[in-house]
Amino acid sequence: MKELDVKLNEHFGGKVVRKDLTKLVKGNAIVPTYVLEYLLGQYCATDDEETINQGVETVKSIIAKHFVHRDEAQIVKSTVREKGSHRIIDKISVKLNDVKDQYEASFANLGLKNIPISDDVIKEYQKLLSGGVWCILTLAYFSTDEKGSSPWIIENIKPIQVSNADLDEYKTARTKFTKDEWIDGLMQTIGLNPEEFTFRSKLIQLTRLVPFVENNYNLIELGPKGTGKSHIFSELSPHGILISGGEVSKAKLFVNNSSGEIGLVGYWDVVTYDEFAGKTKRVDRGLVDILKNYMAQKSFSRGTEVYGASASMVFVGNTDHSVPYMIKHSNLFDALPKDYCDTAFLDRIHAYLPGWEVQKLRNDMFTSEYGFIVDYLAEILKELRKEDRTNEYSKLFELSNSITTRDKTSIAKTYAGLAKIIHPHGQMNEAEAKEILDFAIENRKRIQKELCKIDETFEEVDFSYTVKSTGRTIQVETLEGIEHGIPKQSVEIKIDTNSSEAKAINVEPVNIELSEGQKIIRDNQSGISYGLLFGAYLIGATDVKVIDPYVRLPYQLRNFMEFAKLLSEQKDPEVDVKLHLVTSNNEDYIEGAKEAFEQMTYSLESIGILFSYEFDDFIHDRSIVMDNGWKIVLGRGLDIWQKTGGWYDINEYVQEKRICKACEVTFLKS
Repeated sequence: MKELDVKLNEHFGGKVVRKDLTKLVKGNAIVPTYVLEYLLGQYCATDDEETINQGVETVKSIIAKHFVHRDEAQIVKSTVREKGSHRIIDKISVKLNDVKDQYEASFANLGLKNIPISDDVIKEYQKLLSGGVWCILTLAYFSTDEKGSSPWIIENIKPIQVSNADLDEYKTARTKFTKDEWIDGLMQTIGLNPEEFTFRSKLIQLTRLVPFVENNYNLIELGPKGTGKSHIFSELSPHGILISGGEVSKAKLFVNNSSGEIGLVGYWDVVTYDEFAGKTKRVDRGLVDILKNYMAQKSFSRGTEVYGASASMVFVGNTDHSVPYMIKHSNLFDALPKDYCDTAFLDRIHAYLPGWEVQKLRNDMFTSEYGFIVDYLAEILKELRKEDRTNEYSKLFELSNSITTRDKTSIAKTYAGLAKIIHPHGQMNEAEAKEILDFAIENRKRIQKELCKIDETFEEVDFSYTVKSTGRTIQVETLEGIEHGIPKQSVEIKIDTNSSEAKAINVEPVNIELSEGQKIIRDNQSGISYGLLFGAYLIGATDVKVIDPYVRLPYQLRNFMEFAKLLSEQKDPEVDVKLHLVTSNNEDYIEGAKEAFEQMTYSLESIGILFSYEFDDFIHDRSIVMDNGWKIVLGRGLDIWQKTGGWYDINEYVQEKRICKACEVTFLKS
């Protein structure tokens, strides 16, 4: 096992499970992950291989014998009748029949309706009254001649829910993990391979958990299809419900004025609108108005009565256009129905997650390592809702005075939510707090910037803050603002030593001015190429040395050849240029690397580049040193991009389309 898996089993024994087991037991059962992992947690929450194998067989048997498939409902009914009673797993919802003065249950898969259920059960599990809950229950059959009576009897019932979630124990165990280990453990818990994600990409995934730890948190995520926007909200927790945006009504969401029944916000911690986008969708304008009031006041009314609720609201949907198109021609809310493009409604959303930064999920992005049983984590997140950490950031940072109260509240709630998720024990240093604050501010700024485009009465806000320990002022920018905020007709490649971001500065005409300084590239930034970064610095060089310890894997060799191609484009066609690579290797890759370098030698010679190489196992720093007087220090070497989707992904061929890893590039003049 990996070191992280060993630590998870050591400190959370019985509360973690291997994530590939879910696929092994699921079969064709249409059931949420938390239901399956609840069962796996009973039999497979261990690192003992024999016990796991036996547990998997047991869970498979339980699913086969007791899970109700819709197409086998009649067989299950017959089994209950013949045996007298039978244990089943199904999704149950309950309504009050006021004519008979009794509660009645409906079975989603079995198809039974209006089955009497005890008042005591409803008092203990009120969530059965709204939306449906997965349960394990014993269903009995007793034939009777009594008119109007049902032969079906619910003997006992238990919602699928972990009960032994000790928050203090959880916080204590958290101290045994580094920040990065903990984040990776959470990523594995939600089924993803942390090695395939940058820190920023992990933050985006974890922000999807914030509605589960923060009361009345309003989140929107719009992006392309196939990025798993709704997965967490349907699979992770029994305390959240996912509904189609087209199926929402005032009665279903808030209160039914005819029956007096409270809607979803009264029973669930998180209510998620799926498929929220769609310009042509018909929307109840009255629902939008009630939503606005609830999102601002945390309450809703029925007649003269006012009800409070703590449900967080999440809106997920697909975008219609690319980000550059939306920035230039419309706004980032472009895909929403017209009635939801109400600035008062949008202003009540605390964070806008950039769904376009999330890569479409590939097989290698899923994990088979250990993570928390999702239902256990769900109970911990529910306990963390009781804590208030919204003012915690102010101990270290002071937000700009121009930031409005609503903006500050939004930033504070996102910060508090991420702090609870990543640092539930309350221990984090200034740098760790800054990472969270920067991300929280950016996700609120994204909303405020778009509101200014939609409604001219909204004024631009200075989203900066001061670090109290140093007095330094930090200006936060959205990543898409850095990438696409400046037209790219004519670009001067220039280093701004006063800026912390890598930017292309628009000028007319093109004028290349070289100076010392540093460019900082952010996680998930695109629009970056070797040419934009340092192409101009190669001009005039006839002897170039690249020092990079990691040029061995196929994509690293591709990067090096792309650098050589750029060098050939920047050099004088009449002059040969020496290109020397200093790298390190190991016995697993060295023969393949030597073969590749020999092929490069012959290939590059034909375009006037005299290539040579050497292996040095003691190098660490990465740089490009040239005889024209410039040295470029590369924080990550030439490996600045995240993995592409392969041969049929345009990112494989266009550097500017690739997504970057966070790194720094420094330019020095000798």
